[in-house]
Amino acid sequence: MPSSLSSKEVSAMIKQGFIPFTSSPSSTSTFSSPQTLFQIMSNHNNRLKLQGRLSKLLQQPPFGGDVKLTVVSRDGFKVSMDVHKSVLGDKSRFFAEKLRGESGISHSVEISDCDDVEIYVEVVVLMYCEDLKMRFRFMGENVSKVLSLLKVSEAIMFDLGVASCLEYLEAIPWTEDEQEEIIAQLGHLQLHDSASKVLLRVSSDPSTAARADDIFSTLISGVLQAKDDKARREMKALISRLLKEDASNNSNRIDVSKDTLYHLCHRCINSLVLCLSEATSTEERPDRGGLMSEINREADNIQWIVDILVGKKMGDEFVKIWADQKELARLHSKVPTIYRHEISRITAQLCISIGRGHILVSKEIRFSLLSTWLEPLYEDFGWMRRASRTVDKKLVEDGLSQTILTLPLLQQQAVLMNWFDRFLNKGDDCPNIQKAFEIWWRRAFIKNYSPEHDNSQLQIAICDYPS
Repeated sequence: MPSSLSSKEVSAMIKQGFIPFTSSPSSTSTFSSPQTLFQIMSNHNNRLKLQGRLSKLLQQPPFGGDVKLTVVSRDGFKVSMDVHKSVLGDKSRFFAEKLRGESGISHSVEISDCDDVEIYVEVVVLMYCEDLKMRFRFMGENVSKVLSLLKVSEAIMFDLGVASCLEYLEAIPWTEDEQEEIIAQLGHLQLHDSASKVLLRVSSDPSTAARADDIFSTLISGVLQAKDDKARREMKALISRLLKEDASNNSNRIDVSKDTLYHLCHRCINSLVLCLSEATSTEERPDRGGLMSEINREADNIQWIVDILVGKKMGDEFVKIWADQKELARLHSKVPTIYRHEISRITAQLCISIGRGHILVSKEIRFSLLSTWLEPLYEDFGWMRRASRTVDKKLVEDGLSQTILTLPLLQQQAVLMNWFDRFLNKGDDCPNIQKAFEIWWRRAFIKNYSPEHDNSQLQIAICDYPS
């Protein structure tokens, strides 16, 4: 006898993507554009392949029971199979409810409007399988296929099938695309605790999860102290890329505290002072090359942290810290250029960020920065340009120009007149900031702005009007 469902039950199953009905499907007239010959042949070939896969599936279990189960796709393609009521009832709580009654009575069940007939048939085949774990192992299905099996198993309340799909998903590796697909699909299914176990690799309990700040501090400290230069460069690039990815998505999920970053900055600056002090000492050091490497490493570490600070919109305070390094600047002047030129890249980095508006500090701090470090930058510029392929000469010159032009006009004049004399003597070994010089000249002598004082007095008249 045909299986019968109420309209409410049909509606509930529609929401789950599983749509049974009792009699023949209703026919509706649809109008679509005519298919090309290629589309017709392609559809025919796909249908033949599907029939071949279905034939193999239907040969596996011992079919021939007392329930005729028909699965119909949305385009009308149908597959019928005789299955055992006892198997359906034992494995599926849905079928157990719909097929309960006297034994020995034949049933006919039709499932229509299926998204994928093959998936529904395969789920029925799985009900006959004694060792689902082993079957999944041999099937080696991809994530999309297993999620489809999971969706149908959950719809018909095939609990063992659901558990097997989840166990398989939990055990196999995922690509990032598959990860997104799994998260989305499990979010739609009502699996609760079972799904949460699968998602443990992408989620954690906030109460037990390690703070991002602690992890980040450990990682960056490890990079700063790394002994292998190649590995250090690779990990620096990796962490920087991940932080920039977080910033570009505007997620700010990586909660790195400013205190942590500035603590690391101070530590690197102190190490740099010690290195320069040792380099200026009267005692001869046999491994001068090793000392140069230490100075370059500490300077490079500071550049990296400053880059992170600027990316996190936290770099303003560092400008004042760097401007106040009078002792470091004094030691810098006593060390040969070959050892120290990496330090001046920090100043160039700050000028570039100021020039782009990524760092916002007062004019007093900007002038203090140039007062302390502009001369060392001039002295090291030639070495910076020749010794490092990563230094963009134009970028440094533009950043320096923009920083100078943010100063009051008289300070611009003092800085640029000093540059003019130096450039005449050093040429290419001095930054070429002619553009800034031209703008200052026009500001000072051609388009001079003189604020006019308005001596007029505002008068307010109050009039009373008769009510």
